[in-house]
Amino acid sequence: MWLRRVAPTVRTAGVLAAIALAALIVPVWLAAAAAIALLTAAVADAWTVREPPALEGALPPVLSRGMPSPLHVTARAWDHRRVLLRQPMIAALELDRDTGVGELIGRVVPRRRGRYAVPAVASASLGPLGLARISHPSGAPTPISVYPDLVSAHASIMRLRRELAGRAGGHSLFARGPLGLGTDFESVRDYTPDDDIRQLNWRATARLGRPMSNQYRLERDRDVVCLLDAGRLMAAPIGTRTMLDASLDALTVLALAADELGDRCGAIAFDQTIRRAVSPSHRSGRRVIEALFDLEATPVDSDFQAAFTRVGNSRRALVVVFTDLVDEAAARSLADAVPMLARRHTIVVASVSDPVLRLAVDAPAETALEAARALVALDVLKARAAAAARLRRSGAAVIEAPARQLPERCLRAYLEAKARARA
Repeated sequence: MWLRRVAPTVRTAGVLAAIALAALIVPVWLAAAAAIALLTAAVADAWTVREPPALEGALPPVLSRGMPSPLHVTARAWDHRRVLLRQPMIAALELDRDTGVGELIGRVVPRRRGRYAVPAVASASLGPLGLARISHPSGAPTPISVYPDLVSAHASIMRLRRELAGRAGGHSLFARGPLGLGTDFESVRDYTPDDDIRQLNWRATARLGRPMSNQYRLERDRDVVCLLDAGRLMAAPIGTRTMLDASLDALTVLALAADELGDRCGAIAFDQTIRRAVSPSHRSGRRVIEALFDLEATPVDSDFQAAFTRVGNSRRALVVVFTDLVDEAAARSLADAVPMLARRHTIVVASVSDPVLRLAVDAPAETALEAARALVALDVLKARAAAAARLRRSGAAVIEAPARQLPERCLRAYLEAKARARA
């Protein structure tokens, strides 16, 4: 019943308190009658605004982690009532303003990736006399998806486009390779004395009665395979994000860049088992992002060998492994697994460095606690350096960069590997 959603306002409470005081000097029956009349007027006041207003606007269905998005909700009613609006919020989102009268204007900042259901905007109408407020039923929750930092990723791709457009010969990154003894079949032509015997097309030769040769084109495009560690090490916090958040930001840039340059992109997310896998294909950057954006780290050690076995003897690729090098045992497991891929693929290990560790080492230690903190930070940095050196000896390139710089560093490594393949 609508009466259950009616509540008196501060004005009604004040008038009722005045009637109670007046009962000390006027007949009680007169004060009681005044109170009944007040409550009746409050109910009638709520009755006039019992129909809910129309609410226009809601949270955007797709958000980028860490990037503010506008929230603008407006209440539309046939009368001139005052409508109170409130946006209930969940822990994964921050809203700078959650209430308003007639309209609600604020900015929402997502702090965690994933899929969420945000409660609908709550509304309540004030009667024209200001004696009662009636709460209206809320609508269904709004489903939203919080992705990695797509805004910065698209900005990186726009810079890449401008760089390639302005670089002399930059179009060669998109061109097909020259003719030669490659792996991409081009055509069948007459055999010449300079052709390699392996190019002979025996079926065409038998059919036409003269030697025919296969013409191949050197392979220029390459696969980009991102291996994302989703084990316990990737849950470590880095400022307002985690290691996994920072790695997914960099992976997003690589996936979109592969689309931009015409390469095939795939991804494997793993801990002890393979959790998500996207096979390399053209224009698959968005598919890779969709498959991984809501991934969360698990409190288990990761099996690098299982992930590397999944890549196996596939087409030659740039394999980018996103992990953390802080744990010596995990780094040893990774270094032992690298040679199984390094013979065929180009391996890059990308890890987020924590600037807090360097600050702890460089800052002057004025107390015993600060000195102990500096020693611990120094040990961690030494362990990371030793792990990186071991990986390089195993045949992998290593990228260590702060979270904000990691996407650009990984993009540069990708472009350099692509340039070397075309040399």
